[in-house]
Amino acid sequence: MGCKCGNRESAHCHCGKIVAINGNMITAEFYGTVRQNEVAYATREDLRLKAEVIRIRGRYADLQILEEPKWLKVGGHVDFMGDLLTVELGPGLLAQVFDGLQNPLPELARQCGFFLKRGMYLPALPRDAEWEFTPVAKNGDTVSAGDTLGTVPEGIFSHRVMVPFSLKGRYEVVRIATHGFYRISEFIAELQDKRGFRVEVSMVQKWPIKIPLSCYGERLMPTDPLVTKIKIVDTYFPVARGGTFCVPGPFGAGKTILQQLISKNADVDVVVIAACGERADEMVETLREFPELIDSRTGKSIMERTVIVCNTSAMPVATREASIYTAATLAEYYRQMGLHVLLLADSTSRWAQALREVSGRLEEIPGDEAFPANLESLIASFYERAAMVKLRDGTVGSVTIGGTVSPAGGPVTQATLKVVGAFLGLSRERSDARRYPAIHPLDSWSKYCSIIESDDIKLAKKFSGMAMTLCR
Repeated sequence: MGCKCGNRESAHCHCGKIVAINGNMITAEFYGTVRQNEVAYATREDLRLKAEVIRIRGRYADLQILEEPKWLKVGGHVDFMGDLLTVELGPGLLAQVFDGLQNPLPELARQCGFFLKRGMYLPALPRDAEWEFTPVAKNGDTVSAGDTLGTVPEGIFSHRVMVPFSLKGRYEVVRIATHGFYRISEFIAELQDKRGFRVEVSMVQKWPIKIPLSCYGERLMPTDPLVTKIKIVDTYFPVARGGTFCVPGPFGAGKTILQQLISKNADVDVVVIAACGERADEMVETLREFPELIDSRTGKSIMERTVIVCNTSAMPVATREASIYTAATLAEYYRQMGLHVLLLADSTSRWAQALREVSGRLEEIPGDEAFPANLESLIASFYERAAMVKLRDGTVGSVTIGGTVSPAGGPVTQATLKVVGAFLGLSRERSDARRYPAIHPLDSWSKYCSIIESDDIKLAKKFSGMAMTLCR
């Protein structure tokens, strides 16, 4: 009856046992303390599956298994880790392909072959690679979360090694590593707060994926146009840096192709692609095509500034929700370096379907088309992570979010239209006529200023000023 460690009545025990199984959701009786969105592992013999706490009722917790929960049984053991679902942040993220839980898929393929093993989790960043660290901070400097301690070269960028975002308050730099080559797990600095508490800092840190990064000085209004080099978008339906846009359309209208065109040609520093529930053949095409594309600015492969979070329809459905938040956290991380990031989510409708499945298993009151009643707030909270910010050192970074919705109608589209700044509606008639991109010029709209509108707005202000002068 008790937990495996024997400390059933201890408040410090973080164990439990499975009492019910419903699809990929299990109910566990726990001993001690458990918090919402905490990570846990359901075990049976040598199988250890990652899970997330999605509801707590007294001494019972409902957990969502992030893989196929086969071979689990009632009475199985559950270990609560005490941490939220997090991702690793540090040098080596660019040119990587991750799944929704940030497992590096190429490394998994090398170890598992064609079929991925359940319960196998690998570090997101390589621990044996060495990076050339150049210190920026000095001994005695006062720093806080998000400040730069040093830099390492990563592809075409200078990657900032920052004070961990989880630290609160001001710290003094007690020790900083000299110029040299270090692994990401080695300590490169030691910080001390005013109480004398010391913290050792390495190049890698962790951050919960469902909590937005907010280590910046000021949030700016998204006014600068994001040049996509697609005429109909830049001219009539522009997108702003730090803004949001959506691409609804019927199946086969070219939503994924349009997103790929934007990612190839957009004037941004980093592209993060979240393939949430897409078909495997589309992702294979992307993975084959992107390494062969040449970036016009650098003359190198476009993959050197791209991160792909891949969760296809053949992969565990429970990780779809996590894949969207994982991609958003990676985008915010590079925004903290003063870079302009483009996050493309394909598609948010399949992400919403995963939310509907979780809501159904929790037996919550359904909303329109059985989607969660709080679907609008969940979609809004995701798009709100797009922002243009001014960092404390004066540099400006941004995250621009664009999501596809298929099919075009329904509650997902309606909830998305309430929060985005641009609507690029695709038309079946135009796609059937082979007019790509199949953006309908009458259905689409944008709240942002385009490149050609800037002079017109200045002229309008000039004439309005003259009119006010004449009226006086």
